[in-house]
Amino acid sequence: MSATPQLLAISDLHVGHAENRPIVEGLHPEHPGDWLIVAGDVAETTADVKWALSLLKSRFGTVIWVPGNHELWTTTKDPVQLRGVRRYKHLVEMCRQLGVLTPEDEFPVWTGDGGPVRIAPLFVLYDYTFRPEGATTKEESLAIAHEAGIVCTDEYFLKPDPYPSIDAWCHARVAETERKLAACDPDVPLVLVNHWPLVRQPTRVLRYPEFAQWCGTELSADWHTRFNTAAVVYGHLHIPRHTEYDGVPFKEVSLGYPREWKPRGLPEKLLRPVLPVRVAP
Repeated sequence: MSATPQLLAISDLHVGHAENRPIVEGLHPEHPGDWLIVAGDVAETTADVKWALSLLKSRFGTVIWVPGNHELWTTTKDPVQLRGVRRYKHLVEMCRQLGVLTPEDEFPVWTGDGGPVRIAPLFVLYDYTFRPEGATTKEESLAIAHEAGIVCTDEYFLKPDPYPSIDAWCHARVAETERKLAACDPDVPLVLVNHWPLVRQPTRVLRYPEFAQWCGTELSADWHTRFNTAAVVYGHLHIPRHTEYDGVPFKEVSLGYPREWKPRGLPEKLLRPVLPVRVAP
């Protein structure tokens, strides 16, 4: 148990996989005042998302969620057949009924260890600008991916309605997010939380570089320096690690699929502390 409250984070719970459900059932705070950030990809169906977030909210006083690509999928397995923006709004309303904070709510301020910091849950998609070598356009990038046989399932299940494309939806979200970040008090540092990494560097270690185009946008590359940022939390890559860019800590906090975590085993602590951040000597 922790002697003081902690700001904790996890992502990519993927509770649609049976082996991941008992792991989520085993998540508990170490202090009654702990906050929990859930950085996307809880599940593919709204029922599974609700199950997991309800369970976590019953244990943590404050739970903050951002959507990943899997929550936004519209599959035949989900009775809720909403697409695109309507699906996202449905998930936001579900979270509000549960008491879970989302990117559409006022950014809360953490005043515990490492604070005060403002937690900024973001919903910024991708726009195919993390392109593989040799590609200068989205079309060329997708062609290279198809030729390599590395195509994200989003291409089949993530619908951008009413936007004409995912990149158009991404650009609208970028503009809205920048307005919201710019309105924050610059004297209170931010913890930026997004499912997709906000910079391209973390994707350089992907086994299949063609997949990077579904992992973010170059439009967010300077947010951690343009805005007063204490730390960045993300998931999506299923490569949990701590890195630093421009002196700002970036924390990838995913659980991932059973086929990924089983060979390496689970860490002693699945919930990663976000603060206090490590200070470089």
